[in-house]
Formats: sequence, structure tokens, C-alpha cells
Amino acid sequence: MPNIESAIKRVRTNETANAKNSSQSSSMRTAIKKFEEAVAAGAENVDALYKEASKAIDMAESKGLIHKNKANRDKSRLSKKIAK
Repeated sequence: MPNIESAIKRVRTNETANAKNSSQSSSMRTAIKKFEEAVAAGAENVDALYKEASKAIDMAESKGLIHKNKANRDKSRLSKKIAK
């Protein structure tokens, strides 16, 4: 446990940032999984789910949670699945 006041504040800040980042990453993965399950099941709302997953990926990229190339690669893979 840190003794210095600024270090104590950093711990608190890091905890809140970690919670936000974890939540954002989790929601991105959930949106991707929903899309992939809908594609596998042949659901009708695949386009809407693709839009949501793509938006979640873009948001994670803009927050710095994932790299730009990973975001583009993930969106490309999703679009390939929708094209089949």
C-alpha cells in the first residue's frame, strides 16, 4: 500500500480507469459474440448486429483499448462472415 498521497490518488484513479476499460472491452466482446451467434443461427437481424459490433470496435479503438490494426482486422472478419 502506498504511503505518499499522490501515489494513493494514482491507485484510486487506476482502479476507476480499469473498471471503465474492462467494461468497454467486455461490451465490445459481447457485441461481437452476439453477431457471430446470429450469423451461425441465420437470424434476420444480422445487419443491425453487425452495425452494433462495428460501433463497439470503433469505440474501443478510439479509447485506446485496442490497436487500430486490430480494430480493422476484426471488422474485416465480421464483414466476411456477413458476406457468406
